[in-house]
Amino acid sequence: MNKKDAKKRIEELRKTVEYHAKKYYDDDSPEISDFEYDMLMVELRNLEREFPEFSSSNSLTQKVGGTVKKGFKEVVHEVPLQSLQDIFSFEELIEFEERINKQISKSKEKTNYVVETKIDGLSAALKYENGILVEGATRGNGLVGEDVTENLKTIKTIPQKLTEKINITVRGEVFISKKEFEELNEKRAIDDEPLFANARNAAAGSLRQLDSNITKERPLDIYIFNVQKIEGKKFNSHYEELNYLEKLGFNVNPVRILCKNMEEAVEAIKKIGEQREQLTFGIDGAVIKVDNLKLREELGQTAKTPRWAIAYKYPPEKKETILKDIICQVGRTGVITPMAILEPVSVAGSTITKTTLHNEDFIKQKDLKIGDTVIIQKAGDVIPEIVEVVKEKRTGKEKKFKMPTECPVCGAKAERIDGEAAIRCTGIECPAKLLRNIIHFVSKEGMDIDGLGEILVEQFINKGLISNIADIYSLKLEDIASLKKSGTKFAQNLIDAIQNSKNNDLYKLITALGIRHVGTKAAKTIAKKFKTMQQLMDANFESIRMTEDIGEITANSIYDFFKEEQTIDLINKLEQAGVNMNALEEENIDERFSGDIFVLTGSLEGFTRNEASAIIERFGGKVSSTVSKQTTYVLAGEAAGSKLRKALELGVKVISENDFLEMIK
Repeated sequence: MNKKDAKKRIEELRKTVEYHAKKYYDDDSPEISDFEYDMLMVELRNLEREFPEFSSSNSLTQKVGGTVKKGFKEVVHEVPLQSLQDIFSFEELIEFEERINKQISKSKEKTNYVVETKIDGLSAALKYENGILVEGATRGNGLVGEDVTENLKTIKTIPQKLTEKINITVRGEVFISKKEFEELNEKRAIDDEPLFANARNAAAGSLRQLDSNITKERPLDIYIFNVQKIEGKKFNSHYEELNYLEKLGFNVNPVRILCKNMEEAVEAIKKIGEQREQLTFGIDGAVIKVDNLKLREELGQTAKTPRWAIAYKYPPEKKETILKDIICQVGRTGVITPMAILEPVSVAGSTITKTTLHNEDFIKQKDLKIGDTVIIQKAGDVIPEIVEVVKEKRTGKEKKFKMPTECPVCGAKAERIDGEAAIRCTGIECPAKLLRNIIHFVSKEGMDIDGLGEILVEQFINKGLISNIADIYSLKLEDIASLKKSGTKFAQNLIDAIQNSKNNDLYKLITALGIRHVGTKAAKTIAKKFKTMQQLMDANFESIRMTEDIGEITANSIYDFFKEEQTIDLINKLEQAGVNMNALEEENIDERFSGDIFVLTGSLEGFTRNEASAIIERFGGKVSSTVSKQTTYVLAGEAAGSKLRKALELGVKVISENDFLEMIK
């Protein structure tokens, strides 16, 4: 490659890796795999070495990726939290050893190595004074991180107090275990929330929350792997430090192998690679560290990486197999996902018989056909995926696949919403969606049936006591008492809550039905206009579209929903069960906020945001999520952020919670 082409390619690569580093470190939403990113970095690093005249201190090969997120206080690390240079072969590992031996050739110190798992999570530093946790921070750019002390305190495996009164700063990796990650995504699917791409991003996004209550709900864990700074103690080796950290009460990386030489280190890396499938946590490689701390000082570090440690990345294993069939599965949210049925093949220690094909676009992009020879890849503990088709092995007998137009479970219409890749079942009585639909139906925003939680609903479904939403109203006292330890008293309270829900306003029922794009606000508007469920079901599209604040997409969703046979059947069952189908007359209508638009920001003490919004709407006002010149008031609570600044810039009136209380007296 000539200099002109090299310069152009280096500039292209820098822009590309900076973009993907931002998606990975700052946004916690990567668009490419770790391996693809690593390969881009390898290419960039090699070109910068070959053409040093184009090297730059601003290149990501020379600095740590990541920035401080807005809203967090900055923490300057007393000892930088560096990253590691990645390698992908044992030959590079031998070169690493040769560089070390060359640099310490005159030293009499012995070179042992410690091999540890490279945990796939988010790096953090914990600072203790007199044995008490006083500060916790993310790595950030290595020099400056984010103050996430309160968030880290919610992690049960982080000790608030050590067994000794010592001043120490340690470094660890915050992560979510494989099992906990699966359960977290299952819950998000039920709640119709976007799924996390992988456990690393789930952990990073959870730790970097401005609200520590959200972090508390996430199953975060941590493994400590380094002493950054310590007072009053002296150690000779890294391995000795790790053992001491355990005595202090830290949750230390459980996979750490002391090796006498590089040959043993290579065997340790191979062993971890063979057993990584059995680990309860995800890894993206193995770390090789010089054990002797005196030698570490001699070796030193660059601006980005230590010279005494390196990260071995396991290459993704690829195998050929046959795509025998493509079947469709219906998830709890109604999304119809194509699944590849494969000729069994062993990849990275697991026998793979099937894998997700994500959606229709993925199949078209890969040009997949039933009967194709395909290449499967499984890097580390990542879900197996089809990388490509071996087109030269096609025989002409392969068959094209078409996504179904009807739900394969219930037969209802399957449709793809504009702007989405997913195809969804539209049937409200679809068995595949039953759990999620019932949980939404009984939620506080829906019919508000207190006591009927997810675990109990699942038990009712498994026992065959509930097969559709309307069956809730057929539950008997003895059915409930038999499933709950608290017995008859709890059962009677739940029966009362179910009976009371029959008297809810029409808007609560509309919200509970889970119509796409229809929340509480839209449901209230619809109920107010149409008055009865029957009138809403009989309404034409134009009539729905002309309803205040109802756009074309929402109107289409409502109209199509009430034309489905399953919807009509469910409404009939609910009406027969005695559920109210009419809008209730409002007494003493007070329109004091008529024409006013409120924006809520920060934490309120006396109300949840939903409660404050409900009060504003009851008094005829509207609640918006964005501040504009049309905004009347910004209700600012504790730790109000960008919306408050925007309001001040635009001259919008800002009110406190006390002001709001005066306004609603």
